[in-house]
Amino acid sequence: MWTLYGSAGSGSAAVEMALARCGQRCRVRRASTWEPDSAQDELQRVNPLGQIPTLVAPDGSVLTESAAILIHLGLSYPDSGLLPTQPAARAQALRALVFIATNCYAAIGVVDYPERWCSGDDKALHERVRSGARARLHHCWSLFADQFSSEPYLGGPAPNAVDLLAAVVSHWSGARAHLQRARPALHETLLRVEAHVDLAPIFARHWPAAAG
Repeated sequence: MWTLYGSAGSGSAAVEMALARCGQRCRVRRASTWEPDSAQDELQRVNPLGQIPTLVAPDGSVLTESAAILIHLGLSYPDSGLLPTQPAARAQALRALVFIATNCYAAIGVVDYPERWCSGDDKALHERVRSGARARLHHCWSLFADQFSSEPYLGGPAPNAVDLLAAVVSHWSGARAHLQRARPALHETLLRVEAHVDLAPIFARHWPAAAG
């Protein structure tokens, strides 16, 4: 069985949904740097960065980085629909996944932990870094919407790995509110992803307030 290290409302939600789409069972271990009572030490042993999601395969190999995990699962389980089978469409899906990981996900790390990117303990500087990173994040989501939008889902007729990652990562740092104002079509697509019959229960567990 797969072992998934993650936490409620975190990026592990996308991997949990992807495993479900692949028909794979997983054991979820609650672990995060912000939960002192979680399996932090166990996570650290398999991923020294202590980042989630971290996925341990049944053979014991360790997978990290959300986009890489989703790509691996999509290639390993082609019938899951996580990745398109047509080469040109698959290339764009891979591009979209890496776009989210390198531009949106990375900016959120700066928003949440600006002190990691500044020397010293200048709180005012930290706030300026946080504000700039949030503005950059929202700009990147606008660019994503302009380049990757599709109907009724980002993956076309059914949600794929891009839909899962976009719907999860856009929950943070005011991205949904920005998209609702600036790119309402993408905002509506993300709501459809969350309402999809196969995905809604997992979204509701990770973001119960949004589901309510």
